[in-house]
Amino acid sequence: MLNRTLAGIESFIDWSGRTVSWLSLFLVLVTFIVVVLRYVFDSGSIALQETTTYLHACIFLIGMAYTMQQDAHVRVDIFYNRFSVQTKAWVDLCGALFLLLPFMLFISWISWDYIVDSWSVLEGSREAGGLPGVFILKSLILVMTSLLSLQALIQVARNVQTVLNTQTSIRGEH
Repeated sequence: MLNRTLAGIESFIDWSGRTVSWLSLFLVLVTFIVVVLRYVFDSGSIALQETTTYLHACIFLIGMAYTMQQDAHVRVDIFYNRFSVQTKAWVDLCGALFLLLPFMLFISWISWDYIVDSWSVLEGSREAGGLPGVFILKSLILVMTSLLSLQALIQVARNVQTVLNTQTSIRGEH
């Protein structure tokens, strides 16, 4: 049951990461349009410029959990690559429990009022001609902390299994 739940969550994070990765193409296209408008037609659009910010935020905030899932996040590999499977599991387990999860809780807690205030006024762009929905953009902070926390919990469960399986195999038990 637990493995099925973990697989379902991992599948959702995989889907969300792959889906949001397509926004990179739109980000390039919108940036190209902004540049052409500015330098070829001596024109501009605040909404298009803000669209790049929205797309960038979506890609990074939603894609963080997927990046962690794919083990593509930034890490200092000087020592980690030389560790045994069990030591890597312990490092990842402690990192998730004592650093990542508390930090995600802190970010959620500290940003809550910021997001609620934005929703209370349905905050939009401060620029004339800008995009509405800044409140939705700010809500992505909580989406990020939720997805990253879920992926961290999956990592915790997988690393506990690795540690227990490694200890069992060391003892010769099956």
